[in-house]
Amino acid sequence: MKTKSLELQFENKTIFSSNGKWLYPLFDLEIFLQDNDYNISELTLFDKIIGKASALMIIRLGIKKIKGGIVSKPAEKAFKDWNIEYQIETHVDYIDCKTEKLLLNISDPEEVYKIIKKRAGV
Repeated sequence: MKTKSLELQFENKTIFSSNGKWLYPLFDLEIFLQDNDYNISELTLFDKIIGKASALMIIRLGIKKIKGGIVSKPAEKAFKDWNIEYQIETHVDYIDCKTEKLLLNISDPEEVYKIIKKRAGV
Protein backbone atom coordinates (compact mmCIF):
# COMPACT_ATOMS: atom_id res chain seq x y z
CA MET A 1 0.00 0.00 0.00
CA LYS A 2 1.09 3.56 -0.63
CA THR A 3 2.41 5.90 2.09
CA LYS A 4 -0.04 8.74 1.39
CA SER A 5 -3.62 8.50 2.62
CA LEU A 6 -4.80 8.85 -0.98
CA GLU A 7 -3.03 8.62 -4.35
CA LEU A 8 -4.29 8.77 -7.90
CA GLN A 9 -2.21 7.16 -10.62
CA PHE A 10 -2.14 7.37 -14.40
CA GLU A 11 0.09 4.89 -16.23
CA ASN A 12 1.70 3.87 -12.90
CA LYS A 13 2.71 7.45 -12.10
CA THR A 14 1.25 9.40 -9.19
CA ILE A 15 -0.59 12.45 -10.52
CA PHE A 16 -2.35 13.43 -7.27
CA SER A 17 -1.72 12.61 -3.62
CA SER A 18 -2.91 13.73 -0.22
CA ASN A 19 -2.21 13.07 3.43
CA GLY A 20 -5.41 14.81 4.46
CA LYS A 21 -7.78 13.46 7.07
CA TRP A 22 -11.34 12.17 6.91
CA LEU A 23 -12.91 12.68 3.46
CA TYR A 24 -11.20 15.97 2.62
CA PRO A 25 -8.73 14.36 0.18
CA LEU A 26 -11.68 13.27 -1.97
CA PHE A 27 -12.94 16.86 -2.20
CA ASP A 28 -9.42 17.92 -3.22
CA LEU A 29 -9.35 15.09 -5.76
CA GLU A 30 -12.65 16.27 -7.21
CA ILE A 31 -11.13 19.71 -7.85
CA PHE A 32 -8.00 18.13 -9.35
CA LEU A 33 -10.10 16.04 -11.75
CA GLN A 34 -12.15 19.08 -12.78
CA ASP A 35 -8.97 21.05 -13.49
CA ASN A 36 -7.17 18.30 -15.42
CA ASP A 37 -8.10 16.37 -18.53
CA TYR A 38 -7.60 12.68 -17.74
CA ASN A 39 -9.61 9.76 -19.04
CA ILE A 40 -11.15 8.55 -15.77
CA SER A 41 -11.20 4.94 -16.99
CA GLU A 42 -7.38 4.97 -17.13
CA LEU A 43 -6.91 6.08 -13.52
CA THR A 44 -6.29 3.96 -10.42
CA LEU A 45 -7.05 5.26 -6.93
CA PHE A 46 -5.17 4.09 -3.84
CA ASP A 47 -6.89 4.89 -0.53
CA LYS A 48 -5.64 3.73 2.88
CA ILE A 49 -9.06 3.51 4.53
CA ILE A 50 -12.30 3.15 2.60
CA GLY A 51 -15.63 3.24 4.36
CA LYS A 52 -19.01 3.50 2.71
CA ALA A 53 -18.85 7.30 2.40
CA SER A 54 -15.45 7.14 0.68
CA ALA A 55 -16.62 4.37 -1.63
CA LEU A 56 -19.70 6.26 -2.75
CA MET A 57 -17.76 9.49 -3.22
CA ILE A 58 -15.19 7.61 -5.32
CA ILE A 59 -18.01 6.06 -7.36
CA ARG A 60 -19.51 9.53 -7.86
CA LEU A 61 -16.16 10.73 -9.24
CA GLY A 62 -16.35 7.97 -11.85
CA ILE A 63 -13.15 6.18 -10.89
CA LYS A 64 -13.42 2.49 -11.77
CA LYS A 65 -10.16 1.00 -10.42
CA ILE A 66 -9.60 1.07 -6.67
CA LYS A 67 -6.91 -0.32 -4.40
CA GLY A 68 -7.68 -0.04 -0.71
CA GLY A 69 -5.79 -0.72 2.49
CA ILE A 70 -8.59 -1.19 5.02
CA VAL A 71 -12.04 -1.48 3.45
CA SER A 72 -15.38 -1.93 5.19
CA LYS A 73 -17.99 -4.45 4.09
CA PRO A 74 -20.48 -1.66 3.22
CA ALA A 75 -17.81 -0.05 1.01
CA GLU A 76 -17.06 -3.35 -0.69
CA LYS A 77 -20.78 -3.89 -1.30
CA ALA A 78 -21.00 -0.46 -2.93
CA PHE A 79 -18.08 -1.33 -5.22
CA LYS A 80 -19.79 -4.60 -6.18
CA ASP A 81 -23.15 -2.90 -6.73
CA TRP A 82 -21.56 -0.32 -9.06
CA ASN A 83 -19.28 -2.81 -10.87
CA ILE A 84 -16.07 -1.18 -9.66
CA GLU A 85 -12.80 -3.09 -10.05
CA TYR A 86 -11.16 -3.24 -6.62
CA GLN A 87 -8.39 -4.85 -4.61
CA ILE A 88 -8.37 -4.91 -0.82
CA GLU A 89 -5.58 -5.58 1.65
CA THR A 90 -7.72 -5.83 4.82
CA HIS A 91 -11.46 -6.39 5.16
CA VAL A 92 -13.32 -5.07 8.21
CA ASP A 93 -16.99 -5.18 9.11
CA TYR A 94 -17.24 -1.40 9.57
CA ILE A 95 -15.05 1.66 9.88
CA ASP A 96 -15.56 2.93 13.43
CA CYS A 97 -16.70 6.47 12.69
CA LYS A 98 -19.90 8.50 12.81
CA THR A 99 -19.98 8.90 9.04
CA GLU A 100 -20.06 5.15 8.38
CA LYS A 101 -22.99 4.78 10.80
CA LEU A 102 -24.80 7.84 9.44
CA LEU A 103 -24.73 6.53 5.86
CA LEU A 104 -25.40 2.88 6.58
CA ASN A 105 -28.78 2.88 4.82
CA ILE A 106 -27.97 5.33 2.01
CA SER A 107 -26.68 3.99 -1.31
CA ASP A 108 -27.02 6.91 -3.71
CA PRO A 109 -23.64 8.57 -4.43
CA GLU A 110 -25.21 12.01 -5.03
CA GLU A 111 -27.16 11.90 -1.77
CA VAL A 112 -24.04 10.82 0.13
CA TYR A 113 -22.03 13.59 -1.53
CA LYS A 114 -24.54 16.25 -0.44
CA ILE A 115 -24.56 14.97 3.15
CA ILE A 116 -20.76 14.78 3.36
CA LYS A 117 -20.26 18.15 1.68
CA LYS A 118 -22.58 19.76 4.24
CA ARG A 119 -20.80 18.01 7.15
CA ALA A 120 -17.41 19.06 5.76
CA GLY A 121 -18.47 22.67 5.28
CA VAL A 122 -17.15 22.82 1.73
